[in-house]
Amino acid sequence: MNGKLHKASQSLFYRRLCLSVVVGCTLVAACGSFGQSAPLPADWRHEQRLEVTASGLLKLSLPPATLDAARPDLEDLRIYDAAGHEVPYLIERPRPAGKITQTVKSFNASLSGAFTVLTVETGLDQPIDGITLETPATAFLKAVQISGSRTAGAGQTLAYGQPIFREPGGTSQLRLTVPTGVWPWLQLTVFDQRSQPIPFTGARVHAAVVAPAPAEAVPITITGRDESPGETRLTLNLGAANLDVADIQIVSSEPLFTRLVTVAVPYASDGTIRERSLAQGLIYRIAVEDQPACSNLTVSVENPVPSRELRVLIGNKDSPPLPITGVRVERRPVYLVFLARTAGPYHLLTGNSRCAAPRYDLAALGSNLKAVAVSPIKASPLADNPAYRAPEVLAGIQQGAAALDVSAWKFRKAVSLKNPGAQSIELDLDVLSHAQPGLADLRLVSSGKQLPYILEPTSIGRPLTPTVTAASDKQDQTISRWVLKLPRTGLPINRLSCESYTPLFQRVVTLCEELSDNRGDKYRRPLGGASWFQTPDLAGRQLILTLEASPAGDNLILETHNADNPPIDLVKFQVFYPATRVLFKAQPGDELLLYYGNPQAGVPHYDLSLVAGQLLAADHAEAGLGAEQPLKKSWAESYTPGKGGIIFWGVLGLVVVVLLIIVSRLLPRTQPPE
Repeated sequence: MNGKLHKASQSLFYRRLCLSVVVGCTLVAACGSFGQSAPLPADWRHEQRLEVTASGLLKLSLPPATLDAARPDLEDLRIYDAAGHEVPYLIERPRPAGKITQTVKSFNASLSGAFTVLTVETGLDQPIDGITLETPATAFLKAVQISGSRTAGAGQTLAYGQPIFREPGGTSQLRLTVPTGVWPWLQLTVFDQRSQPIPFTGARVHAAVVAPAPAEAVPITITGRDESPGETRLTLNLGAANLDVADIQIVSSEPLFTRLVTVAVPYASDGTIRERSLAQGLIYRIAVEDQPACSNLTVSVENPVPSRELRVLIGNKDSPPLPITGVRVERRPVYLVFLARTAGPYHLLTGNSRCAAPRYDLAALGSNLKAVAVSPIKASPLADNPAYRAPEVLAGIQQGAAALDVSAWKFRKAVSLKNPGAQSIELDLDVLSHAQPGLADLRLVSSGKQLPYILEPTSIGRPLTPTVTAASDKQDQTISRWVLKLPRTGLPINRLSCESYTPLFQRVVTLCEELSDNRGDKYRRPLGGASWFQTPDLAGRQLILTLEASPAGDNLILETHNADNPPIDLVKFQVFYPATRVLFKAQPGDELLLYYGNPQAGVPHYDLSLVAGQLLAADHAEAGLGAEQPLKKSWAESYTPGKGGIIFWGVLGLVVVVLLIIVSRLLPRTQPPE
């Protein structure tokens, strides 16, 4: 009996043990399954994890890496929870609130000794931070003292020595900063001790922004600085595309200056890189005599920048370039707001060029989304989506390239590459001289097939120093003439500059070139002209002449009529051509050739519409060009119109002889008389 009970107890123990093992394994498996996230959609390239510690409404600032990987309007951004469910979200882009600017309620101007006193009733019962004066005066520089009060008349001094000015070219600064406050009345005292009073016709008052929009610094790199006549051009690398740039600050040690600054961004259009202006503003550091210096070095942008590259153009006019020690950029953050129903990992996906923008019903997120505080949650570094095999950067650009018969091209150059991926070549003088004027005959060829490219004409002026010879007119001694010899024929020259140290003169200068027609007869082709005057009090001594057409040859003729005046001396001649780049994608192992010099070639059309933006936004490696290789030419190609007078007459003479022989044979023979 006891043995049977013992065996029964053992059997029950083993059954319970097996059941415990099965339950334990089931729980372990269940826990393992619960800890694994559902697979992510395979159409997105990039993934970032968000570790949410508690459920609720969350708001986080998207890092620049996320904005750089996404499309410009963030149409491809998606959020998934651990179970693989798509989570609705809202994008918030903070912007400065629209400021109220209105004409003042009343405006009175009067003269008081060496001062002009402006009494202004603002007409606003809310805080103001500025006032802009209106005047028809064309050239002036004055200091202004500002007082504020609750009633008409002098009150509390708010600012002292602020400058207002307008330069002869039209650049002006008439906005005065007022300490933020409610000022029903303002009194502006304009100092006229150093110059004649000017008329003022009115003013506009600016209401202050109650809640300024947030901004944060962007680490940037100055990747290029190019000097052209009258302009400095800075190229900035923002480190990421699709940033909402708030403003740009120029750092300079120059004590006194005024400059007009234009902020531009490159964009792709019809296979060509063009330039679009985003913002324009005046920077200055200026001081009226006996007054403290005032400055404004910031240009407001408040625009999204779809590429990593930003261009800053500083107009110098006749002044020397500014010594620039740095550039500071600020951006507006972009916020992502979503409702986390459970704690745990969430996945932020970007990088889908074909998906449509999502349409969510955001009623469940509540009506106070913008009041949500920014969460301390940070997105993990950008990584490849584990469910997606990330394609090659700019994949597809080389696919489908057509073969090219290069027998009609006259020149080529080998292209050398150092790094893989996006490439940039600046065309040299050989290519610019021998290619078509519009560069329609450029072809990149690898293994006999065309490599698609994008052409980027720039506003950068590359200088050349011509050989200059003074050649007076023997028949008319009142004409001064200079002959400029260029290093190549057919260069796309668009500007000429020179200087004169003659203190006083007024001249009309003309630029032309002398060409020959098919018969060898010479004629003049006008290229441009300008009116130029100089007085002893003018600091600038430079003439900048813009060409109306590019020269076809390599000799330019600059002339001026002196009438009854002595000749002027001209020195420091320079000509300028616009830098042009070719953007493409290639690998260092590719044998790549650039063909050019086919006057019959048409503009190539490549299917770059889907990837042109990617190619433009990518960081470019600088490719190099080898020596020019002339290709085999036929006899007809070796003949150049305007340079073949001897050949033309020789061929014409041969044709005449042949015709005479044919005519002589067709004429009836005369029989001798019997």
